[in-house]
Amino acid sequence: MATVTRENIGLLNDKLTVTVTKEDYLPSFEKALKHYAKSANIPGFRKGMVPAGMIKKMHGPAVYTEEVLRSIEKGLLDYLEQEKLDIFAQPLPGSDNDPGKLDMNTPSDYTFNFEVGLKPSFELPDLSKVSITRYKIEPEAELVEDEVKRLQARHGKMTDPEAVATDEDVLNVTFEESDAEGNVAEGGIKKDNSLLLKYFAESFRPQLIGKKNEESVVIQLTTAFDEKERDWLISDLGLNKEDADSLNKYFKLTITKIGLVEKRELDEVFFKEVFPDKEIKTEEAFRAEIKADIQKALDGQTRNYLHHELYHKLLDNSTIEFPETFLKRWMETGGEAAKTKEQVEAEFPTFRDQLKWTLISDRIVKDNNIDVSPEEIRDHIAQEVIGYFGASGLQGDMSWLGAYVDKLTQDKQQVESAYRRILSQKVFEKAESQITPEEKPISREDFQKLQEEHQHHHH
Repeated sequence: MATVTRENIGLLNDKLTVTVTKEDYLPSFEKALKHYAKSANIPGFRKGMVPAGMIKKMHGPAVYTEEVLRSIEKGLLDYLEQEKLDIFAQPLPGSDNDPGKLDMNTPSDYTFNFEVGLKPSFELPDLSKVSITRYKIEPEAELVEDEVKRLQARHGKMTDPEAVATDEDVLNVTFEESDAEGNVAEGGIKKDNSLLLKYFAESFRPQLIGKKNEESVVIQLTTAFDEKERDWLISDLGLNKEDADSLNKYFKLTITKIGLVEKRELDEVFFKEVFPDKEIKTEEAFRAEIKADIQKALDGQTRNYLHHELYHKLLDNSTIEFPETFLKRWMETGGEAAKTKEQVEAEFPTFRDQLKWTLISDRIVKDNNIDVSPEEIRDHIAQEVIGYFGASGLQGDMSWLGAYVDKLTQDKQQVESAYRRILSQKVFEKAESQITPEEKPISREDFQKLQEEHQHHHH
């Protein structure tokens, strides 16, 4: 049986010395050689009748090295399990370990060294004493009205007007680079697009009113569009918005199709299509339901922000020491790809914060016996499917849904992803239950600024 000694060589950094004797590896070495002898197919010899000396000469050195290293590894793992060492990553082999020195012709005792980084003990901060704000956004009437109109259009009927007439007309158009007279440039830009008439600058729209399919106008982006739409089109057409010549290019704009969505009436049939599981009779009740959905979405945004703040409060208020020397060495040689010292130094602060959060979240999970059941994973995946298709896309025969979710739960990657999301959510819910936040109303605009400042500060 291998013997292991342990020596501290730095902060949370120990060296484990593993020693094996001949008795630890020779029996398995000889057994492996016999196995090779029984199964070897060598011309001139019947199977199982190859001389032991030949087998040893052919396979002995590799098998010997393999069995010695296997004994070393077993001794190391047994020690880690027996001593219940809570370590980062995997033990790092010592630089003086040399498998090349193993010689089957002179069996002896062998010693290999390994370094381990030990996980630290630490205390979580008292979240009841942490200063933190929970924001509340009240949906303004304009937001509700915009959503009502969007739903009326989304569930509306597309018609084909003969000519352009209203700001809500949808124009399928072709942009072709040209000169001021509309002569198309050979090899120039050509791009199809679909635009509402109201996306054009208000001063330009009269030039399109009354136009029919296959009719054209000559435009310049600087005069035909306001800044917001112009920036988007510049990118779509592959132009450089910093280049004045690009903005002054002429395009022949040809209308290929005109469409108009007839918006739905605010009646019970429409209400049922939007909210199939609810009995909504009046426009007032419909708007109230829309507002409730918007409120739910806004509450989700402010709660996500609260969780981001909690993340930083836990990270900043937890004092945790790390075996930095070991971890940097592990980053250099122990990961999927080797890194230079310069790369390690640049990446280490982010890597350390990730490790810190892993320790904190693992501690919250352990202290509160947080677990994720298979039923929760299945429900989570089912909700993701429903969210992907939307309520309106899941009407009629739903018998396929269960089988589809069953299939997704057989996907290891899907299950692991769902598990991590649920566990993370539970960690934040537990942390959230321990705080006493200051409740504060905020406008959507101010909340957006707050998020932008938060992102700028933490990146």
